[in-house]
Amino acid sequence: MSKFLKAIVAVSLLSSPLIVSGIATEAQAEKLGLGRPATADEVKAWDIDVRPDGLGLPEGRGNVEDGEELFIDNCAACHGDFGEGVDRWPVLSGGHDSLEDDRPVKTIGSYWPYVSTVYDYINRAMPFGAAQTLEPDQVYAITAYLLNMNDVVDDDFELSHENFADVKLENEDNFFMDDRADGELKEFATEPCMTNCKDSVAITKRAAIIDVTPEETAASEADSEAKAEAAAEEMKAVTADASDAEESKPVEEAVSAAPAPAVLDEALVKSGLKVFKKCKACHQVGDKAKNKVGPVLNDIFGREIASIDGFKYSKAFAAKKEEGGFVWDEENISGYLTKPKKFIPKNKMAFVGLKKEKDIKAIIEYLKSISQ
Repeated sequence: MSKFLKAIVAVSLLSSPLIVSGIATEAQAEKLGLGRPATADEVKAWDIDVRPDGLGLPEGRGNVEDGEELFIDNCAACHGDFGEGVDRWPVLSGGHDSLEDDRPVKTIGSYWPYVSTVYDYINRAMPFGAAQTLEPDQVYAITAYLLNMNDVVDDDFELSHENFADVKLENEDNFFMDDRADGELKEFATEPCMTNCKDSVAITKRAAIIDVTPEETAASEADSEAKAEAAAEEMKAVTADASDAEESKPVEEAVSAAPAPAVLDEALVKSGLKVFKKCKACHQVGDKAKNKVGPVLNDIFGREIASIDGFKYSKAFAAKKEEGGFVWDEENISGYLTKPKKFIPKNKMAFVGLKKEKDIKAIIEYLKSISQ
């Protein structure tokens, strides 16, 4: 063997994590004449996976409140403040009851079978670029917060190695053990067709359609903007008709008539539509709007707090409703959008708030356009 090839072999051997540490499996040690079998303690250092029943968990505990702070510091840059995903990073919350939709959203709440999947992956691979830097208590806390964002546990929940197996995710029953060692699934039990199987071949789906965490497309954005413009034009027309009718009435009749709806600022409505993109990951509007991580925002002006049927509100919102008298008017919406956690302490919305006053005014005008 040439000196050059010998050098390559030497570098290759030294590059192996098993060789460089002097550790090898018994078979490797015998075959290569190098290294030694790994000790039980050395294997234990790498054996950090967690089973669905909790086997492999370290002792520790962490609560939702601490997890929220840890998530914002370590995870939100990629996964978003609400777990909605930034750019193409994975979505972690929402997607309830969406698995039968054309565009399902597969998250911890809607799809994953066990809490072990959450804890295990965070513990081994996160945060991105700094894997295995979190202490067990921190991983427990982040896991608890993710469960809370998906409405699995309450705001005051604390996750630990003691109650880990008690937490159940909603899609667990739809998973089953891989039984292919005993028999193939019925879909693969018949002889496959190899020739002349179809009269014609046509594309029925494309990747952009079945993508489970799609970005907003230009078409959908254009559609939303068109709807906002249509709403503004309709309101303008209604106001103009009301004004013409008033001019044709006697003075005393005009005085007693009800005031016409306020005219919307079309420019602000358009600006508000753009600002609302920050909210769309959690809130929907329009005729087909559904509750997601947050409730639908149709007709929010004048609506009592925590009043959307079927949405699970935080204890903070429920308490506000119990007190009575809290209605979403312009003042309250503005205060909440500025600093949600300060305006209603301990509410579930992780969004830190809008910093620019012009953005707050714009989104309020947009919300008015879908509330009239």
